Amino acid sequence: MYHLLIEINFANMNKISVLIIITLSLTTASACTVFDSNESNRIICSNAWYTVVEEQIPTGDGQGHGPDLGSMEWRSVIKFKLGIRGDKNNPALASEQWCQYIDVNYIK
Repeated sequence: MYHLLIEINFANMNKISVLIIITLSLTTASACTVFDSNESNRIICSNAWYTVVEEQIPTGDGQGHGPDLGSMEWRSVIKFKLGIRGDKNNPALASEQWCQYIDVNYIK
């Protein structure tokens, strides 16, 4: 009888362990979702978007110095690096249209 009780508790513990592992796996997977630069519904002008742009068009000096991501200075450096500074057809730096323009034309 005692032996049977242990087996039942062990079986229940296995079920609980599996449930915990599945729950933790799902939680970890959703918490570690990577921002996909090719995602068609990504949010432009967000911190994640600025990071994607910075990875593709670095504005710093390689030692951690550079403009703050998303700032007007940063946007100006992006335009400079792309060779589009002074182009009157570009949207205003402070607009979401600017982010859309950069995203559509230069970000992979």
